[in-house]
Amino acid sequence: MLKKLFYKLLTLLILSLEIIFFSACQDAPPVALPSPGDVEVAEFTWTPAITETGSPTPTHSISPTPSLVPTATQSPTPDPYAGLSIQDLSKRSYGGGELEVVEVLAENSLFTRYLVTYPSDDLAIYGFMNVPHTDGPLPVVIALHGYIDPTIYRTLDYTTGYADELARNGYLVIHPNLRGYPPSDEGPNLFRVGMAVDVLNLIAIVEEQGGSTGPLEKADGGRIGLWGHSMGGGVTTRVITVSPDVKAAVLYGAMSGDEQKNFQRIFEYFSDGTRGQEELDAPAEAFERISPMYFYERIQAAVSVHHGSADGEVPQAWSQELCARLEDLGKTVECFSYPGQPHTFNEAGNQLFNQRVVEFFNSYLREP
Repeated sequence: MLKKLFYKLLTLLILSLEIIFFSACQDAPPVALPSPGDVEVAEFTWTPAITETGSPTPTHSISPTPSLVPTATQSPTPDPYAGLSIQDLSKRSYGGGELEVVEVLAENSLFTRYLVTYPSDDLAIYGFMNVPHTDGPLPVVIALHGYIDPTIYRTLDYTTGYADELARNGYLVIHPNLRGYPPSDEGPNLFRVGMAVDVLNLIAIVEEQGGSTGPLEKADGGRIGLWGHSMGGGVTTRVITVSPDVKAAVLYGAMSGDEQKNFQRIFEYFSDGTRGQEELDAPAEAFERISPMYFYERIQAAVSVHHGSADGEVPQAWSQELCARLEDLGKTVECFSYPGQPHTFNEAGNQLFNQRVVEFFNSYLREP
């Protein structure tokens, strides 16, 4: 049947070509071709052959029809360190909330201490604020605590005495409990960048609300300084590398601007290998983007560095390296070593430190 159909179609094709050829040559009128209905068409059924394995195998190949559906392309892998670099922090915005008083904690003849809260991105950050009874506008110092086990931390911690000393000398002092320290919320904090974000948000709020009606009525948003001890000193270093709005910063037994050193120390010394591994797993190029030490040229604040020679927790060499680098860059920096003093100063060393801090802030935050 198939052969018969094939010969009929071939004969019809040859006849048609001859008619068209002679018509064209002799200018003859076109001859009508047979209609499809005049040709007998047989049914065609494809039966696959059976291989030895029992699987059907086609007796002829059929070219697949090209797909019109676009091929999906693989999305690039997200950068796990996006938003943590000094450049990323410098480009984003901060603030957008209000500092609120929760309650009065204490009052004396020189200042009133309040429990306060403010928003930092999606977190609620708490802390205390010392407001002198003198008339404003007053320069503002944001004081940052060092590492304490969050399970035993209290809002009025060991840094309260330093904040009180500044308030007695006419500074409005805000001391936040950095994220993860109750009653502040917990939040993302890889390389402790989240803590720096908490401070940058607070700076923006002070700038926005300073001098207006409310808790920051006496605050001068144009004269802001930072004070940071240990972990808080490391946070301070990041903040002044990011923000040009800090006029003066005190670094007291501060962590390094080199995050590789910081988290190696945390991993080996502070936590017996229970903290710091996630940061240490970062590639070298991530450390170069995230560590403040690679961006010290951005610092515009005057810097005062203080470190005890007997500090057994944070090596004094780290502060010495910072001082040398800032001096090489032509930054405004002063550096003090305290012979025999531990990580947190005591007695005479502590008194001298407080005196130098007040003098430093008076030089850079007081109006001429």
